[in-house]
Amino acid sequence: MAERGRSRSRRGGGKGDRSVPRRPRGVRKERRVARLRRLGAGRVADAAKALGLSTTRRAALVAIVVCALAFTIAVPLRTYLAQRANVAAQEREVAELEAEVDRLEKRRAELQDPAQVEAEARRRLRYVMPGETPYIVQFPDSRARQGSGTDERSVEPEPWYEMLWNSVTER
Repeated sequence: MAERGRSRSRRGGGKGDRSVPRRPRGVRKERRVARLRRLGAGRVADAAKALGLSTTRRAALVAIVVCALAFTIAVPLRTYLAQRANVAAQEREVAELEAEVDRLEKRRAELQDPAQVEAEARRRLRYVMPGETPYIVQFPDSRARQGSGTDERSVEPEPWYEMLWNSVTER
């Protein structure tokens, strides 16, 4: 009782100390961490018990949460993938357009030559220089070959099914 009024320090060192030797610091820390882990695992189990959830219900709850997260992520992911596909298509179109621009620039450079312009005019527009005689070769039509030397009345008319087909496809 005489020691009652005396304040004790945490480290001790007086006559009132226990006779049990102190443990090294690392061992105490490991035990404390192990105890906290047990308490953490126990708290989850205690929370489940407090909510009245069995393991089956907990599994169902976890499945619902996972599904909700999957649905939450699915829409932005789909949008992201669609946008990536659009970007890839636009990049392909840009590459095609750049190739066409290159081709047209080469064509423009070719048409800077007056000889090339003259050749194009002769070929596409059938122009001739003054003093030249133009010749156009026309090949005879296949029907004209059949009816050559005979009267047009002697040529057999088309069968009815060919006339029907031609009337349908002429639109």
